Amino acid sequence: MTQAAPLTMGQQFGRRSWAEPWKIKMVEPLRMISRQERQAALSEAGYNTFLLRSDDVYIDLLTDSGTSAMSDRQWAGMMLGDEAYAGSRNYYNLESAIQSYYGYKYIVPTHQGRGAEHLISQAAIKPGQFVPGNMYFTTTRLHQELAGGVFVDVIIDEAHDSASLHPFKGDIDLDKLTALIERVGADKIAYVSLAGTVNMAGGQPVSMANVKALRGLCDRYGIKIYLDATRMAENAFFIQEQEDGYASTPIAAILREFCSYTDAAWMSAKKDSLVNIGGWLAVNDWDLFEELRNLVVVYEGLHTYGGLAGRDMEAMAIGIAESVQDDHIHARVGQVRYLGALLTAWDIPIVQPVGGHAIFLDARRFYPHIPQAQFPAQTLAAELYLDSGIRSMERGVVSAGRNKETGDHYYPRLELTRLTIPRRVYTQAHMDVVAEAVKTVYDARERTRGLRMVYEPKYLRFFQARFERLE
Repeated sequence: MTQAAPLTMGQQFGRRSWAEPWKIKMVEPLRMISRQERQAALSEAGYNTFLLRSDDVYIDLLTDSGTSAMSDRQWAGMMLGDEAYAGSRNYYNLESAIQSYYGYKYIVPTHQGRGAEHLISQAAIKPGQFVPGNMYFTTTRLHQELAGGVFVDVIIDEAHDSASLHPFKGDIDLDKLTALIERVGADKIAYVSLAGTVNMAGGQPVSMANVKALRGLCDRYGIKIYLDATRMAENAFFIQEQEDGYASTPIAAILREFCSYTDAAWMSAKKDSLVNIGGWLAVNDWDLFEELRNLVVVYEGLHTYGGLAGRDMEAMAIGIAESVQDDHIHARVGQVRYLGALLTAWDIPIVQPVGGHAIFLDARRFYPHIPQAQFPAQTLAAELYLDSGIRSMERGVVSAGRNKETGDHYYPRLELTRLTIPRRVYTQAHMDVVAEAVKTVYDARERTRGLRMVYEPKYLRFFQARFERLE
Protein backbone atom coordinates (compact mmCIF):
# COMPACT_ATOMS: atom_id res chain seq x y z
CA MET A 1 0.00 0.00 0.00
CA THR A 2 1.32 3.40 -0.96
CA GLN A 3 2.25 5.65 1.97
CA ALA A 4 2.31 9.28 0.96
CA ALA A 5 3.86 11.98 3.06
CA PRO A 6 1.39 14.44 4.62
CA LEU A 7 0.49 17.18 2.17
CA THR A 8 0.44 20.86 2.91
CA MET A 9 -2.68 22.76 1.93
CA GLY A 10 -0.69 24.42 -0.83
CA GLN A 11 0.31 21.03 -2.27
CA GLN A 12 -3.31 19.88 -2.17
CA PHE A 13 -4.77 22.87 -3.93
CA GLY A 14 -1.88 23.69 -6.28
CA ARG A 15 -0.99 27.06 -4.81
CA ARG A 16 0.76 28.64 -1.85
CA SER A 17 -0.49 27.63 1.56
CA TRP A 18 -2.86 29.83 3.48
CA ALA A 19 -3.47 30.05 7.20
CA GLU A 20 -6.51 30.25 9.39
CA PRO A 21 -8.00 33.78 9.56
CA TRP A 22 -7.49 34.04 13.32
CA LYS A 23 -4.75 33.86 15.93
CA ILE A 24 -4.85 32.04 19.26
CA LYS A 25 -5.34 34.13 22.39
CA MET A 26 -6.17 31.46 24.98
CA VAL A 27 -5.30 27.75 25.16
CA GLU A 28 -6.80 24.73 26.90
CA PRO A 29 -4.30 21.98 27.81
CA LEU A 30 -4.76 18.53 26.28
CA ARG A 31 -3.77 15.29 28.01
CA MET A 32 -3.15 11.84 26.59
CA ILE A 33 -3.79 9.02 29.06
CA SER A 34 -2.07 5.66 28.65
CA ARG A 35 -3.41 2.87 26.45
CA GLN A 36 -4.16 0.81 29.56
CA GLU A 37 -6.18 3.72 30.97
CA ARG A 38 -7.96 4.17 27.62
CA GLN A 39 -8.92 0.50 27.60
CA ALA A 40 -10.36 0.83 31.09
CA ALA A 41 -12.26 3.98 30.13
CA LEU A 42 -13.62 2.36 26.98
CA SER A 43 -14.80 -0.72 28.87
CA GLU A 44 -16.48 1.46 31.50
CA ALA A 45 -18.21 3.41 28.71
CA GLY A 46 -19.55 0.23 27.13
CA TYR A 47 -17.57 0.92 23.94
CA ASN A 48 -19.78 3.95 23.31
CA THR A 49 -17.75 7.11 22.75
CA PHE A 50 -20.67 9.26 23.97
CA LEU A 51 -20.20 7.74 27.42
CA LEU A 52 -16.51 8.59 27.73
CA ARG A 53 -15.44 11.33 30.12
CA SER A 54 -14.01 14.30 28.26
CA ASP A 55 -11.00 14.26 30.62
CA ASP A 56 -10.08 10.89 29.12
CA VAL A 57 -10.17 12.22 25.53
CA TYR A 58 -7.12 13.62 23.71
CA ILE A 59 -8.58 15.08 20.49
CA ASP A 60 -12.35 15.34 20.60
CA LEU A 61 -14.02 14.90 17.21
CA LEU A 62 -17.32 13.61 18.58
CA THR A 63 -19.30 16.57 17.26
CA ASP A 64 -19.10 20.12 16.00
CA SER A 65 -22.20 20.98 18.06
CA GLY A 66 -21.42 23.53 20.75
CA THR A 67 -17.71 22.73 20.60
CA SER A 68 -16.46 25.66 18.53
CA ALA A 69 -14.18 28.42 19.85
CA MET A 70 -15.88 31.80 20.26
CA SER A 71 -14.22 34.98 19.11
CA ASP A 72 -13.07 37.89 21.26
CA ARG A 73 -16.10 39.81 20.02
CA GLN A 74 -18.45 37.05 21.07
CA TRP A 75 -16.88 36.90 24.52
CA ALA A 76 -17.18 40.67 24.78
CA GLY A 77 -20.83 40.35 23.78
CA MET A 78 -21.35 37.87 26.62
CA MET A 79 -20.56 40.67 29.02
CA LEU A 80 -23.46 42.67 27.55
CA GLY A 81 -26.07 40.08 28.45
CA ASP A 82 -29.41 41.58 29.42
CA GLU A 83 -30.81 38.90 31.71
CA ALA A 84 -34.28 40.38 32.00
CA TYR A 85 -36.90 37.63 31.93
CA ALA A 86 -38.94 39.40 29.27
CA GLY A 87 -37.92 41.63 26.37
CA SER A 88 -34.15 41.25 26.65
CA ARG A 89 -32.31 43.57 24.28
CA ASN A 90 -30.20 40.58 23.22
CA TYR A 91 -33.31 38.90 21.81
CA TYR A 92 -33.90 41.86 19.53
CA ASN A 93 -30.26 41.80 18.42
CA LEU A 94 -30.64 38.11 17.61
CA GLU A 95 -33.91 38.71 15.80
CA SER A 96 -32.27 41.40 13.68
CA ALA A 97 -29.30 39.16 12.81
CA ILE A 98 -31.53 36.26 11.69
CA GLN A 99 -33.76 38.57 9.64
CA SER A 100 -30.72 40.17 8.02
CA TYR A 101 -28.71 37.06 7.15
CA TYR A 102 -31.43 34.42 6.72
CA GLY A 103 -34.33 36.61 5.60
CA TYR A 104 -37.25 35.20 7.59
CA LYS A 105 -39.78 37.51 9.26
CA TYR A 106 -40.65 36.02 12.65
CA ILE A 107 -38.19 34.52 15.11
CA VAL A 108 -38.57 32.10 18.05
CA PRO A 109 -35.39 31.30 20.05
CA THR A 110 -34.89 27.82 21.54
CA HIS A 111 -32.28 26.30 23.81
CA GLN A 112 -30.85 24.29 20.89
CA GLY A 113 -31.86 22.80 17.56
CA ARG A 114 -33.63 19.85 19.13
CA GLY A 115 -36.05 22.18 20.86
CA ALA A 116 -36.81 23.84 17.52
CA GLU A 117 -37.36 20.46 15.83
CA HIS A 118 -39.85 19.55 18.52
CA LEU A 119 -41.82 22.79 18.20
CA ILE A 120 -42.08 22.78 14.40
CA SER A 121 -43.08 19.10 14.41
CA GLN A 122 -45.82 19.68 16.96
CA ALA A 123 -47.11 22.75 15.16
CA ALA A 124 -46.95 21.59 11.54
CA ILE A 125 -47.57 17.81 11.48
CA LYS A 126 -50.94 16.13 11.80
CA PRO A 127 -50.97 12.43 12.77
CA GLY A 128 -50.67 10.26 9.69
CA GLN A 129 -49.11 12.91 7.48
CA PHE A 130 -45.92 12.21 5.53
CA VAL A 131 -42.75 14.26 5.87
CA PRO A 132 -40.48 13.77 2.83
CA GLY A 133 -36.87 14.84 3.27
CA ASN A 134 -33.36 14.53 1.90
CA MET A 135 -32.22 11.69 4.19
CA TYR A 136 -33.22 11.39 7.81
CA PHE A 137 -31.44 12.96 10.74
CA THR A 138 -31.79 11.16 14.04
CA THR A 139 -33.40 13.77 16.28
CA THR A 140 -35.38 15.38 13.44
CA ARG A 141 -36.99 12.10 12.42
CA LEU A 142 -37.79 11.19 16.03
CA HIS A 143 -39.61 14.48 16.65
CA GLN A 144 -41.52 14.06 13.40
CA GLU A 145 -42.53 10.53 14.38
CA LEU A 146 -43.50 11.56 17.92
CA ALA A 147 -45.84 14.12 16.33
CA GLY A 148 -47.46 11.33 14.30
CA GLY A 149 -45.60 11.93 11.05
CA VAL A 150 -44.08 9.37 8.70
CA PHE A 151 -40.66 10.27 7.33
CA VAL A 152 -39.96 9.37 3.69
CA ASP A 153 -36.45 9.62 2.22
CA VAL A 154 -36.48 11.38 -1.17
CA ILE A 155 -32.78 12.16 -1.51
CA ILE A 156 -31.03 11.33 -4.79
CA ASP A 157 -29.61 7.79 -5.05
CA GLU A 158 -26.02 9.04 -5.23
CA ALA A 159 -26.26 10.11 -1.58
CA HIS A 160 -26.28 6.47 -0.50
CA ASP A 161 -23.05 5.72 -2.39
CA SER A 162 -19.97 6.79 -0.43
CA ALA A 163 -17.77 6.61 -3.54
CA SER A 164 -19.98 8.73 -5.80
CA LEU A 165 -18.37 12.06 -6.72
CA HIS A 166 -21.67 13.84 -7.42
CA PRO A 167 -21.04 17.42 -6.22
CA PHE A 168 -24.51 17.91 -4.69
CA LYS A 169 -25.42 14.59 -3.08
CA GLY A 170 -27.82 16.37 -0.76
CA ASP A 171 -30.24 17.19 -3.60
CA ILE A 172 -33.84 16.03 -3.42
CA ASP A 173 -34.96 13.62 -6.15
CA LEU A 174 -37.94 15.52 -7.55
CA ASP A 175 -39.28 12.38 -9.25
CA LYS A 176 -39.34 10.51 -5.94
CA LEU A 177 -41.09 13.45 -4.28
CA THR A 178 -43.64 13.77 -7.09
CA ALA A 179 -44.40 10.05 -6.92
CA LEU A 180 -45.05 10.32 -3.19
CA ILE A 181 -47.35 13.32 -3.63
CA GLU A 182 -49.28 11.59 -6.40
CA ARG A 183 -49.59 8.43 -4.32
CA VAL A 184 -50.80 9.93 -1.02
CA GLY A 185 -52.18 13.34 -2.07
CA ALA A 186 -50.78 16.79 -1.36
CA ASP A 187 -52.96 17.23 1.73
CA LYS A 188 -51.18 14.26 3.31
CA ILE A 189 -47.78 15.98 3.03
CA ALA A 190 -47.06 18.02 6.16
CA TYR A 191 -44.12 19.82 4.53
CA VAL A 192 -40.87 19.01 2.78
CA SER A 193 -38.07 18.71 5.32
CA LEU A 194 -34.99 20.04 3.52
CA ALA A 195 -31.55 19.93 5.17
CA GLY A 196 -28.42 21.72 4.04
CA THR A 197 -25.10 19.82 3.97
CA VAL A 198 -26.86 16.55 4.75
CA ASN A 199 -25.23 15.13 7.85
CA MET A 200 -26.03 11.44 7.50
CA ALA A 201 -24.86 11.47 3.87
CA GLY A 202 -21.44 12.80 4.87
CA GLY A 203 -22.06 16.56 5.04
CA GLN A 204 -23.20 16.69 1.40
CA PRO A 205 -24.65 19.96 0.03
CA VAL A 206 -27.85 20.90 -1.79
CA SER A 207 -27.53 22.91 -5.01
CA MET A 208 -29.26 26.22 -5.62
CA ALA A 209 -30.73 24.74 -8.80
CA ASN A 210 -32.31 21.93 -6.79
CA VAL A 211 -33.95 24.18 -4.19
CA LYS A 212 -35.27 26.45 -6.97
CA ALA A 213 -36.80 23.46 -8.75
CA LEU A 214 -38.16 22.15 -5.45
CA ARG A 215 -39.81 25.53 -4.84
CA GLY A 216 -41.55 25.32 -8.21
CA LEU A 217 -42.75 21.77 -7.57
CA CYS A 218 -44.07 22.56 -4.09
CA ASP A 219 -45.83 25.69 -5.34
CA ARG A 220 -47.74 23.57 -7.86
CA TYR A 221 -49.04 21.37 -5.07
CA GLY A 222 -49.37 23.97 -2.32
CA ILE A 223 -46.74 22.33 -0.08
CA LYS A 224 -44.43 24.20 2.29
CA ILE A 225 -40.64 23.81 2.44
CA TYR A 226 -39.06 23.94 5.89
CA LEU A 227 -35.28 24.12 6.04
CA ASP A 228 -32.86 22.68 8.56
CA ALA A 229 -30.41 25.58 8.31
CA THR A 230 -27.93 24.18 10.82
CA ARG A 231 -24.96 24.11 8.43
CA MET A 232 -26.23 26.32 5.63
CA ALA A 233 -23.16 28.57 5.68
CA GLU A 234 -21.12 25.52 4.70
CA ASN A 235 -23.71 24.64 2.06
CA ALA A 236 -23.32 28.15 0.64
CA PHE A 237 -19.57 27.54 0.29
CA PHE A 238 -20.15 24.54 -1.98
CA ILE A 239 -22.61 26.51 -4.11
CA GLN A 240 -20.06 29.33 -4.45
CA GLU A 241 -17.32 26.91 -5.43
CA GLN A 242 -19.15 24.44 -7.64
CA GLU A 243 -22.33 25.94 -9.09
CA ASP A 244 -22.31 28.11 -12.21
CA GLY A 245 -22.91 31.80 -11.63
CA TYR A 246 -21.94 31.97 -7.95
CA ALA A 247 -18.13 32.08 -7.96
CA SER A 248 -18.03 35.82 -7.23
CA THR A 249 -21.13 35.90 -4.99
CA PRO A 250 -20.41 36.35 -1.25
CA ILE A 251 -21.35 33.54 1.10
CA ALA A 252 -23.84 35.82 2.88
CA ALA A 253 -25.71 36.55 -0.36
CA ILE A 254 -25.82 32.88 -1.35
CA LEU A 255 -27.21 31.96 2.06
CA ARG A 256 -29.91 34.64 1.86
CA GLU A 257 -30.96 33.56 -1.65
CA PHE A 258 -31.16 29.88 -0.72
CA CYS A 259 -33.37 30.62 2.28
CA SER A 260 -35.65 32.76 0.10
CA TYR A 261 -36.88 29.61 -1.66
CA THR A 262 -38.11 28.14 1.64
CA ASP A 263 -41.01 29.03 3.94
CA ALA A 264 -39.41 28.55 7.34
CA ALA A 265 -36.26 27.24 8.98
CA TRP A 266 -34.94 25.84 12.20
CA MET A 267 -31.35 25.83 13.33
CA SER A 268 -29.00 24.40 15.86
CA ALA A 269 -26.87 27.50 16.28
CA LYS A 270 -24.26 25.37 18.06
CA LYS A 271 -22.78 24.62 14.63
CA ASP A 272 -22.44 27.41 12.05
CA SER A 273 -23.13 30.21 14.51
CA LEU A 274 -20.10 29.39 16.66
CA VAL A 275 -21.79 29.25 20.07
CA ASN A 276 -21.89 26.66 22.82
CA ILE A 277 -25.67 26.62 23.19
CA GLY A 278 -28.69 27.94 21.31
CA GLY A 279 -31.07 27.49 18.43
CA TRP A 280 -34.01 29.14 16.72
CA LEU A 281 -37.10 28.81 14.56
CA ALA A 282 -37.87 31.38 11.89
CA VAL A 283 -41.02 31.53 9.78
CA ASN A 284 -42.77 33.84 7.34
CA ASP A 285 -46.34 32.82 8.18
CA TRP A 286 -47.92 34.80 11.02
CA ASP A 287 -50.38 32.08 12.04
CA LEU A 288 -47.62 29.49 12.32
CA PHE A 289 -45.55 31.98 14.29
CA GLU A 290 -48.44 32.50 16.71
CA GLU A 291 -48.63 28.75 17.33
CA LEU A 292 -44.89 28.44 17.77
CA ARG A 293 -44.52 31.32 20.20
CA ASN A 294 -47.33 29.84 22.28
CA LEU A 295 -45.69 26.40 22.29
CA VAL A 296 -42.27 27.79 23.15
CA VAL A 297 -43.68 29.13 26.42
CA VAL A 298 -44.79 25.61 27.32
CA TYR A 299 -41.58 23.79 26.48
CA GLU A 300 -38.67 26.25 26.39
CA GLY A 301 -39.36 29.61 28.03
CA LEU A 302 -40.85 32.98 27.17
CA HIS A 303 -40.81 33.78 23.45
CA THR A 304 -38.12 36.43 23.96
CA TYR A 305 -35.60 34.03 25.48
CA GLY A 306 -36.66 30.48 24.59
CA GLY A 307 -34.55 28.79 27.26
CA LEU A 308 -31.46 30.93 26.66
CA ALA A 309 -29.62 33.49 28.74
CA GLY A 310 -29.36 36.96 27.26
CA ARG A 311 -25.60 36.60 26.97
CA ASP A 312 -26.01 33.46 24.85
CA MET A 313 -28.37 35.25 22.48
CA GLU A 314 -25.85 38.07 22.10
CA ALA A 315 -23.02 35.64 21.33
CA MET A 316 -25.29 33.96 18.79
CA ALA A 317 -26.14 37.21 17.05
CA ILE A 318 -22.45 38.05 16.70
CA GLY A 319 -21.63 34.49 15.63
CA ILE A 320 -24.19 34.62 12.83
CA ALA A 321 -22.36 37.57 11.30
CA GLU A 322 -18.97 35.88 11.70
CA SER A 323 -20.19 32.59 10.23
CA VAL A 324 -20.87 34.06 6.78
CA GLN A 325 -17.49 35.76 6.36
CA ASP A 326 -15.87 34.22 3.28
CA ASP A 327 -12.41 33.81 4.75
CA HIS A 328 -13.85 32.06 7.80
CA ILE A 329 -15.89 29.51 5.89
CA HIS A 330 -13.12 28.85 3.36
CA ALA A 331 -10.69 28.06 6.18
CA ARG A 332 -13.26 25.98 8.02
CA VAL A 333 -13.98 23.70 5.04
CA GLY A 334 -10.31 23.81 4.05
CA GLN A 335 -9.27 22.18 7.32
CA VAL A 336 -11.78 19.37 6.81
CA ARG A 337 -10.48 18.85 3.27
CA TYR A 338 -6.89 18.79 4.52
CA LEU A 339 -7.69 15.80 6.72
CA GLY A 340 -9.62 14.18 3.89
CA ALA A 341 -6.68 14.57 1.51
CA LEU A 342 -4.31 12.87 3.94
CA LEU A 343 -6.62 9.88 4.33
CA THR A 344 -7.33 9.66 0.61
CA ALA A 345 -3.58 9.62 -0.13
CA TRP A 346 -3.33 6.50 2.05
CA ASP A 347 -6.28 4.83 0.28
CA ILE A 348 -8.40 4.90 3.44
CA PRO A 349 -12.09 4.63 2.50
CA ILE A 350 -14.02 7.81 3.24
CA VAL A 351 -17.18 9.42 1.89
CA GLN A 352 -16.41 11.40 -1.25
CA PRO A 353 -16.57 14.26 -1.99
CA VAL A 354 -15.42 15.52 1.41
CA GLY A 355 -18.26 17.38 3.08
CA GLY A 356 -18.31 20.59 5.07
CA HIS A 357 -18.02 19.63 8.72
CA ALA A 358 -16.50 16.17 9.03
CA ILE A 359 -14.67 13.26 7.50
CA PHE A 360 -16.86 10.17 7.36
CA LEU A 361 -14.92 6.91 7.38
CA ASP A 362 -16.68 4.17 5.41
CA ALA A 363 -16.75 1.41 8.03
CA ARG A 364 -18.21 -1.18 5.65
CA ARG A 365 -15.18 -0.86 3.39
CA PHE A 366 -12.87 -0.38 6.37
CA TYR A 367 -14.06 -3.66 7.95
CA PRO A 368 -15.55 -5.77 5.14
CA HIS A 369 -15.34 -8.86 7.36
CA ILE A 370 -17.58 -7.36 10.09
CA PRO A 371 -21.31 -7.65 9.27
CA GLN A 372 -23.55 -4.66 10.00
CA ALA A 373 -25.27 -6.61 12.77
CA GLN A 374 -21.93 -6.45 14.61
CA PHE A 375 -21.77 -2.66 14.32
CA PRO A 376 -18.62 -1.95 12.27
CA ALA A 377 -18.91 1.86 12.59
CA GLN A 378 -19.26 1.63 16.37
CA THR A 379 -16.31 -0.75 16.38
CA LEU A 380 -14.19 1.69 14.39
CA ALA A 381 -14.98 4.56 16.76
CA ALA A 382 -13.95 2.38 19.70
CA GLU A 383 -10.72 1.23 18.03
CA LEU A 384 -9.70 4.78 17.13
CA TYR A 385 -10.14 5.92 20.72
CA LEU A 386 -8.22 2.93 22.03
CA ASP A 387 -5.32 3.60 19.67
CA SER A 388 -4.90 7.33 20.18
CA GLY A 389 -7.47 8.86 22.52
CA ILE A 390 -9.33 10.42 19.58
CA ARG A 391 -13.09 10.49 20.05
CA SER A 392 -15.32 10.07 17.00
CA MET A 393 -18.89 8.82 16.64
CA GLU A 394 -20.97 6.20 14.86
CA ARG A 395 -23.34 7.05 12.02
CA GLY A 396 -24.65 3.68 10.85
CA VAL A 397 -26.93 0.92 12.04
CA VAL A 398 -26.83 2.06 15.68
CA SER A 399 -27.89 5.60 14.74
CA ALA A 400 -30.52 4.29 12.32
CA GLY A 401 -32.43 2.52 15.12
CA ARG A 402 -35.15 -0.08 14.72
CA ASN A 403 -38.32 -0.51 12.72
CA LYS A 404 -41.11 0.13 15.22
CA GLU A 405 -43.38 -2.47 13.66
CA THR A 406 -40.96 -5.37 13.13
CA GLY A 407 -38.39 -4.59 15.81
CA ASP A 408 -35.58 -5.24 13.34
CA HIS A 409 -32.58 -2.98 12.95
CA TYR A 410 -32.65 -0.53 10.10
CA TYR A 411 -29.65 -1.33 7.93
CA PRO A 412 -28.64 1.85 6.07
CA ARG A 413 -26.40 1.56 3.04
CA LEU A 414 -24.03 4.02 4.67
CA GLU A 415 -22.21 2.63 7.70
CA LEU A 416 -20.02 5.54 8.75
CA THR A 417 -17.75 6.71 11.54
CA ARG A 418 -17.69 10.50 11.76
CA LEU A 419 -14.62 12.58 12.54
CA THR A 420 -16.28 15.92 13.23
CA ILE A 421 -14.07 19.02 13.18
CA PRO A 422 -14.99 21.77 15.67
CA ARG A 423 -14.66 25.29 14.28
CA ARG A 424 -11.57 27.34 15.23
CA VAL A 425 -10.40 24.74 17.78
CA TYR A 426 -7.70 22.45 16.38
CA THR A 427 -4.63 23.14 14.25
CA GLN A 428 -3.30 21.47 11.13
CA ALA A 429 -0.90 19.50 13.36
CA HIS A 430 -3.88 17.97 15.15
CA MET A 431 -5.25 16.88 11.77
CA ASP A 432 -1.91 15.19 11.01
CA VAL A 433 -2.15 13.28 14.29
CA VAL A 434 -5.71 12.22 13.51
CA ALA A 435 -4.78 11.01 10.03
CA GLU A 436 -1.86 8.96 11.34
CA ALA A 437 -4.07 7.40 14.01
CA VAL A 438 -6.72 6.41 11.48
CA LYS A 439 -4.03 4.83 9.32
CA THR A 440 -2.71 2.83 12.28
CA VAL A 441 -6.19 1.47 12.95
CA TYR A 442 -6.68 0.77 9.25
CA ASP A 443 -3.45 -1.20 9.05
CA ALA A 444 -4.69 -3.43 11.91
CA ARG A 445 -8.19 -3.83 10.46
CA GLU A 446 -8.02 -7.54 9.63
CA ARG A 447 -7.45 -8.44 13.28
CA THR A 448 -10.41 -6.39 14.50
CA ARG A 449 -13.65 -8.02 15.65
CA GLY A 450 -17.07 -6.46 16.02
CA LEU A 451 -19.33 -5.67 18.96
CA ARG A 452 -22.64 -6.83 20.36
CA MET A 453 -25.17 -4.52 21.98
CA VAL A 454 -25.85 -5.30 25.65
CA TYR A 455 -28.03 -2.29 26.53
CA GLU A 456 -30.42 -0.38 24.28
CA PRO A 457 -32.39 2.68 25.43
CA LYS A 458 -35.86 3.39 24.08
CA TYR A 459 -35.03 6.54 22.12
CA LEU A 460 -31.96 7.66 20.12
CA ARG A 461 -30.02 4.63 21.20
CA PHE A 462 -26.67 5.76 19.81
CA PHE A 463 -26.33 8.25 22.67
CA GLN A 464 -26.54 5.73 25.51
CA ALA A 465 -26.35 2.16 24.16
CA ARG A 466 -23.68 -0.11 25.57
CA PHE A 467 -21.64 -2.79 23.85
CA GLU A 468 -19.06 -5.43 24.51
CA ARG A 469 -16.42 -7.05 22.34
CA LEU A 470 -17.08 -10.22 20.38
CA GLU A 471 -14.38 -12.84 20.77
